[in-house]
Amino acid sequence: NINWNYRIMRIVLFCENKYAIDILYPIYQEALKSEDNQLLWYIHLPKIPVFPLQKEVTYTHSIQEVYDFSPEAIFVPGNIVPYYLPGVKVQVFHGYAAEKKDHWVIRRYFDTYFTQGPFFTKKFKELAVKYGDFEVVETGWPKQTHWHDFDQEREKLLREHGKKQIVLYAPTFSPSLTSLPALKEALLHLVKMRDIVLLLKFHPLTRKEWIDEYKQLAEQEEHIVWVDGFNVTKYQLMSDVMISDTSSTVYEFLLLGRPVITYRTIAKDIYWTDITDVTQLMEAFERAQYNEEDIAKRRWIVDNYDPYLDGKVCRRMLDAVADYIHRHGVPEKRKLNLWRKYTSIKKFGRIKKR
Repeated sequence: NINWNYRIMRIVLFCENKYAIDILYPIYQEALKSEDNQLLWYIHLPKIPVFPLQKEVTYTHSIQEVYDFSPEAIFVPGNIVPYYLPGVKVQVFHGYAAEKKDHWVIRRYFDTYFTQGPFFTKKFKELAVKYGDFEVVETGWPKQTHWHDFDQEREKLLREHGKKQIVLYAPTFSPSLTSLPALKEALLHLVKMRDIVLLLKFHPLTRKEWIDEYKQLAEQEEHIVWVDGFNVTKYQLMSDVMISDTSSTVYEFLLLGRPVITYRTIAKDIYWTDITDVTQLMEAFERAQYNEEDIAKRRWIVDNYDPYLDGKVCRRMLDAVADYIHRHGVPEKRKLNLWRKYTSIKKFGRIKKR
């Protein structure tokens, strides 16, 4: 447990991909509580052509500007951050998808890993011993901080539709893993047969033809609602049940203690209800909510994947960075092999050093 009162810092919130914005925003909000903190968002223009927070925060598309800012801490949900930038490079992760191999790949870009819960901490501490060049601190995950922010919007939506429950359909975009081609008719049948509003929230990389097809479905069916925006967390918090496939959002929803149904997930360890045929969706909808075995599995996920529901995740993260700097100072850069250096430069370019 870290009780170090965090120091005033120059902080960079590093967004290579759009999903990073939603993850880093709670850290930004916590850091703002100290007015003397200096905060800069890096937005990677090739992948984020439109930045939703551009009128609200200080940001740059320039790695040179990030370097000149001389950060003391860089928070990164992605897999890579330029090795030549100063500051403690912190891996905060982009989800809980432990079944995806790259979740456990150590690329040597980070000084410390802030893990979500005991399941992840154990493995990364083993890897820290093996590699010897990073630390591990269990903090919880920043997206798990705003449980009741959208309660009023949820109730308003239910009143407008005259329904009792909200179901979120949030599939992955990967053509080999997505349930999009298979589940359309089954979802429509579920809406007609159960007292629900169905929200459609798709990954921004989803194929345009699938987006168009489901948008048309939402236009035709009164109780199916297409939702835009980068913040999937909002719609998770509003929903009672989630339907998906092999997506890291499954774990985020389970950590709310709420039921999930997946279609042909590739996960090896399944702590929710998985179906292999579209005709099973209706039965799965009932079982996922009321089956005691499924409820017990959800409790295990909460206890082991991310038990930090106290709203203090981001404070712990800022304290942990301050503690790292207190013990080690601010790193000038990371030592990497030539391949990792090349990969970093290829993606983000070079900078002019002071």
